[in-house]
Amino acid sequence: METSRIARILDEMGTLLEVQGENPFRCRAYHNAAQALKGLPDNLADMIADGSLAEVAGIGETMHSKIAQLATSGELPSYNELRRVTPPGLVALLRVPGLGPKKIKTLHDDLKIESLADLRAAAEAGKIAGIKGFGSKTEAKILEGVSFIESVGDRILQSTARRLIEPILAAVRANPDVIRAEACGSFRRRGETIGDLDILFSAKDPIPVIDQFVKLPDVAKVLAHGPTKASVRLADGVQCDLRGVEDDQFAFALHYFTGSKAHNIAMRRRAIDRGFKLNEYALEAATGPIPCKTEADLFAALGLAMIPPEMREDAGEVQQAERGEVPKLVSLDDLKGTFHCHSDWSDGGATLAEMAEAARAMGLTYLGIADHSRSAGYAGGLTIDRVRKQWDEIDALNETFGTSFRLFKGTECDILTDGSLDFPDDILAGFDYVVASVHSNFGLPREAMTARIVRAVSHPFVTMLGHPTGRLLLARDGYDVDLDAVIEAAAKAGTMIEINANPHRLDLDWVHARRASSLGISIVINPDAHSPKGLTDLDYGIGVARKAGLTPDQVFNTMSLSGVIKALKRLRDRENP
Repeated sequence: METSRIARILDEMGTLLEVQGENPFRCRAYHNAAQALKGLPDNLADMIADGSLAEVAGIGETMHSKIAQLATSGELPSYNELRRVTPPGLVALLRVPGLGPKKIKTLHDDLKIESLADLRAAAEAGKIAGIKGFGSKTEAKILEGVSFIESVGDRILQSTARRLIEPILAAVRANPDVIRAEACGSFRRRGETIGDLDILFSAKDPIPVIDQFVKLPDVAKVLAHGPTKASVRLADGVQCDLRGVEDDQFAFALHYFTGSKAHNIAMRRRAIDRGFKLNEYALEAATGPIPCKTEADLFAALGLAMIPPEMREDAGEVQQAERGEVPKLVSLDDLKGTFHCHSDWSDGGATLAEMAEAARAMGLTYLGIADHSRSAGYAGGLTIDRVRKQWDEIDALNETFGTSFRLFKGTECDILTDGSLDFPDDILAGFDYVVASVHSNFGLPREAMTARIVRAVSHPFVTMLGHPTGRLLLARDGYDVDLDAVIEAAAKAGTMIEINANPHRLDLDWVHARRASSLGISIVINPDAHSPKGLTDLDYGIGVARKAGLTPDQVFNTMSLSGVIKALKRLRDRENP
């Protein structure tokens, strides 16, 4: 079993024990062990064999035994028993904002709540407000949280989908009977959140491939098992479907199972208008089938330029393809650097030097550090004195980099309730750039929130707006704001807007990123990284930009180091407020 999977099991065990009210020290031991495993190799066999695993901090004798059992057998009876005795609905309650394991246990003990449905019923009946430690406000927030969770259903983040689908896709491709295989559905279109996972393959005989698929280690339950398709429930609770086709059908099936319903309807309509018939297995003319080896062949047969998977949402892409105007989309290789990143000066987990080294290892030529401003005490926000000390450290590091790499001095400056900024102008003027973000008072009325952010993006020292709606995917809606008004104000002021690439945010979304770019706003893709690993989230932001149809010249951080230095100076030299 992979190390990452073992870590997730230990983490889950710690959570299940918390929900059951176990000793906090015992619960924490599981969480600590899970955290310790995250930095270890995927294959623990050697570390188990030579005893070095037992020497890792956070892994005691008991945890070592459990890890070794999982690594060698893939099974852990104590884990299975823990899942058996814990009502599955209790874990789902952890998704409700403000409900931690202790409160869930209290609700279970006092009101016998074991599911979201139970929780909704109790809140609507006013039973939660009377429990010690809750109250009417908490009850109302719980009800809001339940409604939100019910609205998003069982969808998962892109990052979760990627973690789950990549090893399965690799296993399918490794099967000698497989000719071609690809992930499909909203995952291939880089959807903000993902429902079921879909994989398509071609083979002369699909049955051996299907038979292998249903026996993969991560499969918890087989839902359907036929000669060309199987559906399974993975151990993480996500459904994964595998379909097999003949290789001469692959291009048609890949297109069909990738596109949104609306895109596929538009494509079938286009085929009909030209006297063809298009379905998931073929494109047929009156004279017979039209062979297409690739999706590009299919688009060409319909008189269209190739439409990238991310754009297949029936948002004008077919018309663009007809005109031959499908843009060359931005790619991860186009990025030369990024800006919204944190270090251990505030709430990051790595030093400036470690963040710089990670960026250089990725081939980036610049990195902006934007630690929190002074009002963000919860996140180690920097005082003015600490800002100046950080500038000194950045200057010293830049001396060692020469001309090949540069750390930029930035701040993620809180937008205060009235739209003013958390640092005075004389300090803001000393930064290379300023990311302005909302971190408090999310509940302002729409008009007040809009005015707040419009004022901030209009400030001459604000370089870019951070996570414009404040949403957390599958956890929290964004604040109530007229985003079109904010975009128009940013365009007027020459302020950039970020696509926050953290997979929990993906904020700006692709629809508004397209709108902002159409008004001439430079989009900047930022990972909001709090660790070196967080820098890899840039790829999720690339997915949003590609869905928006953005080209490299519409994304600010595709510029060279010298170009960025000049551009930031021009922005900083705008007329003072």
